[in-house]
Amino acid sequence: MSSAKYDVLTIGNAIVDIIARAEDDFLVKHNINKAAMNLIDAERAAKLYDVMGPAIETSGGSAANTAAGVASLGGTAAYFGKVSNDHLGGVFAHDIKAIGVDFANNPLDGEPATARSMIFVTPDGERSMNTYLGACVELSPNDIDSDMVADASITYFEGYLWDPPLAKDAIRLAAEIAHKNGRQVAMTLSDSFCVDRYREEFLNLMRSRTVDIVFANEAELKSLYQTSSFEEGIKAIREDCALGIVTRGEAGSVVVTYEKTHVVEAIPVKELVDTTGAGDLYAAGFLFGMTHGMSEQDCARLGGLAATEVIQQIGPRPQVRLVDVAAEAGF
Repeated sequence: MSSAKYDVLTIGNAIVDIIARAEDDFLVKHNINKAAMNLIDAERAAKLYDVMGPAIETSGGSAANTAAGVASLGGTAAYFGKVSNDHLGGVFAHDIKAIGVDFANNPLDGEPATARSMIFVTPDGERSMNTYLGACVELSPNDIDSDMVADASITYFEGYLWDPPLAKDAIRLAAEIAHKNGRQVAMTLSDSFCVDRYREEFLNLMRSRTVDIVFANEAELKSLYQTSSFEEGIKAIREDCALGIVTRGEAGSVVVTYEKTHVVEAIPVKELVDTTGAGDLYAAGFLFGMTHGMSEQDCARLGGLAATEVIQQIGPRPQVRLVDVAAEAGF
């Protein structure tokens, strides 16, 4: 495989996160599913914005957060996602470029509006996301720059992209280009509700080898294989993909290949503030490690380090340079 301009190219829903603290009874009162990503329409988005408390506005979106993490670690990253030519679209484009990610931006002309997610963080650090996809649903094969895909060691996309229909074609095209150029394709299952919606399609992506690497948390793994047994889930994912990575919060993570299973301990957290972006930053650390010749165990440790850093702050993007954090930890 030839050298690549980009370590990681990510594809996802380009979303501006609006983050506020909330109590559990607030979630109940406003019929918000806790610790999940809830898709909402423009009307509900406006209503939730009206009732939420003081908020932080920051560019987000799962795959964009991963690209930001790779760049913060000193890697080269690019991103495909759809925004509109409006205020939030400008915020998103500025933020992702400012952190050092190449953004192939072909914005819509104002309608539908750039996506936004109202995120309510409860005292236990869990985040409940309420997402209006807006411009995201317009991501299509026309937004796939074939030269950029061919020049990325790993192309990574989020399972959330399976909600808008045109994005499926875009992902399949990107995967075809990546494999034709000897590159790898990775995905994250995103959340267990997403897995419930697209279980068979996700399994087909894995079994057809459209996807080489899969990231999941424990709940997503169990949902994918409709089992209450973590061990059964691990056994199943070993059969279905070349490399599976399962995160387990305080219990660390498990890396599964056809031949081996590596259990990697979590890094202690001083203070859990907000779990937003934990899985995204774990993927960033792991993929950075992969593209820089690290062992699977060290990839998992670096992923854990990046995740630990981001959950000790508000917001899904690292507020410190992860390359410095990694160096201090001996990477």
